[in-house]
Amino acid sequence: MGIREDVYYEGGPHIGDLIINGLLAFTVICIPLTVAAITRALWLRYRITNRRISVTGGWQGRDRTDIIYSEIRKIVTVPRGVGLWGDMVITLKDGSRLELRAIPKFRDLYNYINDKIAPQTQVVGAVGQAD
Repeated sequence: MGIREDVYYEGGPHIGDLIINGLLAFTVICIPLTVAAITRALWLRYRITNRRISVTGGWQGRDRTDIIYSEIRKIVTVPRGVGLWGDMVITLKDGSRLELRAIPKFRDLYNYINDKIAPQTQVVGAVGQAD
């Protein structure tokens, strides 16, 4: 009998990311940011459970990355959208990084993940500038 996997958060990027980047499309220089936000809104999905973090993305949501909490070495968060959402960079013990962009409730998710990782893991929460 396996351990039950309980979902803490499942969803896509914060809608504010799409709205702000959509409004910025009126300035020609920000069109690439708008395209990226549309792509994230269409195909990027996060699933955070008591056992793992899963990120589904890429073209038409065909790529999936799963990490377990024991692989995490460091977490850095940066608030965006006046703190309504944020970005999170998770550094793994092998040095690779997983970037989670425009996460709603990123502070709650940071605390949840921080509680799940090993006590000896170094966790850093960085305060960035809001958009």
